[in-house]
Amino acid sequence: MDLERILFTQGFGSRRQCRALVADGRVSIGGAACTNPDMLIASDMLQFFAFDVDGVSWQYREKAYLALNKPAAYECSRDPQHHLSVFHLLPPQLAERGVQCVGRLDQDTTGLLLLSDDGAFVHAFTSPKKKVPKVYLATTKHPIDEAQLSALQQGVLLHGEPQPIAAVSAHRRDERLLELSVLEGKYHQVKRMVAAAGNRVEKLHRERIGGYGLPADLAEGQWRWLNDADLAMLRQS
Repeated sequence: MDLERILFTQGFGSRRQCRALVADGRVSIGGAACTNPDMLIASDMLQFFAFDVDGVSWQYREKAYLALNKPAAYECSRDPQHHLSVFHLLPPQLAERGVQCVGRLDQDTTGLLLLSDDGAFVHAFTSPKKKVPKVYLATTKHPIDEAQLSALQQGVLLHGEPQPIAAVSAHRRDERLLELSVLEGKYHQVKRMVAAAGNRVEKLHRERIGGYGLPADLAEGQWRWLNDADLAMLRQS
């Protein structure tokens, strides 16, 4: 693959813009400026290929897999209505290459958000048929009692749904802190389930998807690439 196409696949603009980046000396490899957009990189070396654009280092990745610690007051949309988009927290190259949210979090919900440009990956973690558990921490308005936990575990009927929806598990971590694991990702699902059980969610935070938990060292608003070990953990239920 030539250098121009590599830059194009990594989100650095159109083919013409990528060619100009190289021609203008803004791309360097191994610390040396490269001005030949037709420079070829062997396909078996792409996984190790790194380059700098305007002094910022990048690693070639055939597909993008990201974890973001979403803050409150951000929308999981490219066309936000009332707040900034989570895509404002990412380098523009990632949006340019088609990265999308793997499911959505409400604007006031915080925590683990996955993003990718791999359609199969997005489907695997959003389809209810795949039964990937998502773990949330809900701070409730009222103390959580055993009747509410029992209702969540046995199933609550939500408006517009034909059958009751049950949590995979529901535990009380504190008097008003509920740990809830669900398989579906319906609109406002956790808030609606808690309301149907007789309480109210005041704060909501997603802690885990599959076997992958939000890293303790990933600050709010920060993101990171997922490595092979992270992806393997995600697939663990």
